[in-house]
Amino acid sequence: MSLHHYRIAFTTILKKEMRRFLRIWLQTILPPMITTALYFVIFGKMIGSQLAPIDGFSYMDYIVPGLIMMTVISNAYANVVSSFYGSKFQRYVEELLIAPIPLSLILIGFVAGGVARGLVVGAMVTLVAAFFVDLQLHNLWVALSVMFLTAVLFALGGFINAVYAKSFDDISIIPTFVLTPLTYLGGIFYSVNMLPGFWQEISLANPILYMINTFRYGMIGVSDIDLATAYTVIILFIVALYSYSLWLLKRGVGLRG
Repeated sequence: MSLHHYRIAFTTILKKEMRRFLRIWLQTILPPMITTALYFVIFGKMIGSQLAPIDGFSYMDYIVPGLIMMTVISNAYANVVSSFYGSKFQRYVEELLIAPIPLSLILIGFVAGGVARGLVVGAMVTLVAAFFVDLQLHNLWVALSVMFLTAVLFALGGFINAVYAKSFDDISIIPTFVLTPLTYLGGIFYSVNMLPGFWQEISLANPILYMINTFRYGMIGVSDIDLATAYTVIILFIVALYSYSLWLLKRGVGLRG
């Protein structure tokens, strides 16, 4: 097949994924916006107003980047895990596997759909945040690049979850018992420097800490993590998860009887 045919195959998968979450925007886009608004009202106005500034910023200003990234992470993950498992459940994934296109293209197409949803919802949540705080932008490139890379990473994570899932219940286990705790312990609501030394070291094992702090640097210019280290960790995770996802596809794990 030519590059033209590959491009058509990729855009077809991407368009299908985007239409899927845009068609049900009341379930995919609106809830994160409402949830974020509630976070701002409760943690920002009611509780945050009683707390001391962190790194020279009000508590509300400090938690904005983390809340935005939380929605990017959860939505990029959720889109791919539900969509790819749905393709397994409805059996049309078999048509994709026998199509004359590279397996890597199928993987990239699903991941791109997850990235699109993560970025769209992230943008909507940012608009909500603008009603509560005066948004700042310290470094546009850092903010956009880490948001994109984070969406890619968790879209790949959602793909792996979908491959192994054997029922619809299985696609909620990882988000509930792994993703949510790691996200809340990733420095959204606090600076890791506020923790005792031992817990600071433990926190460094949480990859989400690196993503949230890098995005926080892009927004307000402060970070608990060295940027070069953060980018290295994120990219290494992406390479590892992409390689593993492609290997799973080639082996047909969870896809063939």
